[in-house]
Amino acid sequence: MEILSENRAFGGVQGVYSHASEATGTDMTFGLFLPEEARGGPVPILWYLSGLTCTHENAMVKAGAQGWAAVHGIALCFPDTSPRGDGVADDEAYDLGKGAGFYVNATQAPWAPHYRMWDYVAEELPRIVTRNFDVDEGRQAITGHSMGGHGALTLAMGRPGRFRSVSAFAPICHPTASDWGRKQFTAYLGSVEAGADHDATLQMRQLGFDGAVLIDTGTNDQFGDHLGTEHFAAAMAERRQAGQLRLQKGYDHSYFFVSTFMEDHLAFHAEALWS
Repeated sequence: MEILSENRAFGGVQGVYSHASEATGTDMTFGLFLPEEARGGPVPILWYLSGLTCTHENAMVKAGAQGWAAVHGIALCFPDTSPRGDGVADDEAYDLGKGAGFYVNATQAPWAPHYRMWDYVAEELPRIVTRNFDVDEGRQAITGHSMGGHGALTLAMGRPGRFRSVSAFAPICHPTASDWGRKQFTAYLGSVEAGADHDATLQMRQLGFDGAVLIDTGTNDQFGDHLGTEHFAAAMAERRQAGQLRLQKGYDHSYFFVSTFMEDHLAFHAEALWS
C-alpha cells in the first residue's frame, strides 16, 4: 500500500492511499480519515460510498464529514466508485463505465475482468483497512449518496450482521425500475432481472435490515424520477421496517444538500456504533 498524502485535520489525519486490488485487477485509491482517538486504539468506522462520476475525492472534499466524525471519534473511509486505468473498459456516457461501477460484480464483456466493485467494497477493502489501520472490525456502519446510496443500502441488507446502521442521501432505491439501473444491470450483468439482488426496494421487501435506517432526499431533487424513493418507502411500510425516510423541502441532489445533513447522519451512526 502506498501513501499518496496525509494531512492533519480536526485533530486527526485525512489520508489517501493506493494499493493493488485482487478484486478489480487494477490499482485502487481510497481516502481514510482517522480521528484523534485512533491513536489510543481501534475506533468505529463509517463507509461512505459516492455516486455517479465521482472518485474517492468528491465526498472527502465536499461532504464536510470529517469534522463531525472527529466529534464522535469515528473513522471515515471513502472508496472509489469503479476500477480505473488504461486497460479498463469505459463508455462515453457518464452513467456507465469508469465512475459508474454501481457496486456490482460484472459478469458480461467487456466489464467482467475489472468491474468487481461488490467484492472490492464488501470484502477486500475492509480487510485492507482493518489490517493496516486502527479501526474496529466489529463496529461498522455505511452511508452513501445517489449511486452510493444504492450501494450502501444493498450492502447493508446483503451482508446481514456486518453493519450496525445504514443511511443514504438521495439513494437510487429501485434500480430495476429506473433508467439508473436498467441500463447498467443489462450491461454489467446481462439483464435487468439479474440485478434483483442489487435492488434496495426488492431487498427491503425480502430481507429488511436489522439495524437503524436513515434516508434523506430533497423535494427538489432534479433526478427524483431516477431514485424510486416512494417505492422504498412503501417497502419499508410493508415490512414494518424501523427507520426514518425524510423528504427535505427545497433541497436538490448536490453536495450542498449532502453537507447540510451530514451532521445528522454522523450523529445517527455514532449512536449505533458506540452503543
